[in-house]
Parts: sequence; structure tokens; C-alpha cells
Amino acid sequence: MTKPALSDLEAFAAIAHHRSFRKAADQLGLSRSTLSHTLIELEKTLGIRLLHRTTRSVSPTDAGARLLERIGPVLKDLDMALDGLAADVGEPSGRLRLNANKSAARFLLSHVVPPFLRRYPQVELDLVSEGRLVDIVQEGFDAGVRLAEAVPQDMIAVPVGGSVRFVAVASPDYLGAHSPPLTPDDLQRHVCIRQRLPSGKRYRWEFIRSGAEMAVDVPGALTLDDSDLMVDAAKDGLGIAYVPEPIARQALDAGQLVIVLPDWSPPLPGLMLYYPANRHTPAPLRAFIELLKDTNRRLTG
Repeated sequence: MTKPALSDLEAFAAIAHHRSFRKAADQLGLSRSTLSHTLIELEKTLGIRLLHRTTRSVSPTDAGARLLERIGPVLKDLDMALDGLAADVGEPSGRLRLNANKSAARFLLSHVVPPFLRRYPQVELDLVSEGRLVDIVQEGFDAGVRLAEAVPQDMIAVPVGGSVRFVAVASPDYLGAHSPPLTPDDLQRHVCIRQRLPSGKRYRWEFIRSGAEMAVDVPGALTLDDSDLMVDAAKDGLGIAYVPEPIARQALDAGQLVIVLPDWSPPLPGLMLYYPANRHTPAPLRAFIELLKDTNRRLTG
């Protein structure tokens, strides 16, 4: 029997793990047609069918499951060996896939990505920005970046920047026509710009003062799913918005927006980079984390 190429076995393992040609192709940086051709040729080489394939699903055959069980540890050991070699020569290489929400991606692009790419030119960084919270393992990402409260408990988490405040903001024109709210309950008598979460649910505004917590389902005719758009709508006088303070900072400094209920908006744990605790951490991710920690120390003093 002709021995298959290592890259072909890696392609099979990715497809079998994700049970999806699309997700495996995204992980490997290949087209789905190339990946499909690779799998067909691998099955011809081995003389056995490895995957059940329909228009809706992909799953290993019994032979495919046995092969995956046997080559999984070998591929993992190979990754660790190559990462160790990269560490020896001091030059991480390969692909690093990160999934982040929009505000996290903006922070990384401003503070971490430029020095990282200069320092490690052999690393290809794939930064995907989206609102929905994804399973980073199933989707083939090395790490994710989200607010601390959204990080799964079985993940290792590293702070990204410092704490963050969510603040209620309104334009001077709006506040000139409406008495400013003094407590979160007062928001029921205001026009608010509501937020739709990636899950489809509307976000209940959360406030804290002196240990007392309140979650308010605010009224309002306008619902948006993007903090930048909410800031724009608030600047236009369409109502009160509730957004991360850094997103509104430029408008606040320019006097286009004013914070209301400031005593109800203490700093909270902010963004976290997170990755699986029970998997080998590739060299590019380790290098990114070290640079991120240096950035945190520089920005937070």
C-alpha cells in the first residue's frame, strides 16, 4: 500500500473532527473543492471509505473512526515537536486564528496586532470579527476574545486591556428636551435605544450601585445590534443608549454625548482572550499571549 501524505491525513482529521468540509477548509486555509479532492484521493490510496458524506452531514465510517483514533495522538505529537523546534530557533510560524467581537478586534488592531506582525513575520494572523459567540474549538479557532462574563468556565483566560464600564449616554439636545434620569427606574419614562444580542434576545441594561444590582428592560422604538450604530443614534438625539465607554469616548470628549446615571456604572471585568485548557497551545498563540500581557502592563501601569 502506498503511504499517504501527512497533509492528507491532517485534512482527513480536520474534516472528521469538525464533521464539516467548510469548517475544515476554513481551519486549513483551503478551498472546499481542494479538500474534497484530497479526501477522495486519500480514500483511493488506502482503498477504503473513511467518511459518510451526504448533502447535509459528514461523519466517519467505522474504519475512519479507527484511523482518526490512531493518528490523533501522532498529529498532536508532531505539532508539539514542530512548536518546540520553532521555540528553539526563536521564530514562531504558521497560522493563528482568533475570533473576537468588534470592540475586541478594534483593541487588538490598535495595540497588539501591529507589533506582533512586525516581531513574528512568519505567522499568518486570521482575525475573524463577529457578534455571535462561537465554539472556538468546533469552529477551528486557536482562541477567542469576549467579555469576561461570556468566557466558558473550562477555558484559560487572559485579560485584554483593563476593566470597562458600560454607560448610559444621551445627546445634549435629548437631555435638553427630557429631564435626565436619576435612577435606572427613571429610564421607563425615557426613549431608549435598545440592543439586540446575537442570540436574538434584547439586552436588559444592567446597573450596580453600592452592591445593589438592577436589570432594566428599557422601552424604545429603535433596536440595533451594533454599539457603534447605537452611539451614532444617540448623537442624533434618538434616545439614550447603553454602550461600553470606550466606544462612546470620542463622542463624549467632543461633547456630542453625556453620561447619565454615572453612579450606577462602576468598572467591570473587561475583555478576555481565552483558549482551551486541555489542548496543546501552539507557538504562535503563546507568542501572541506574551505580547498581549506586555501590552496590558503598559496600558494599565
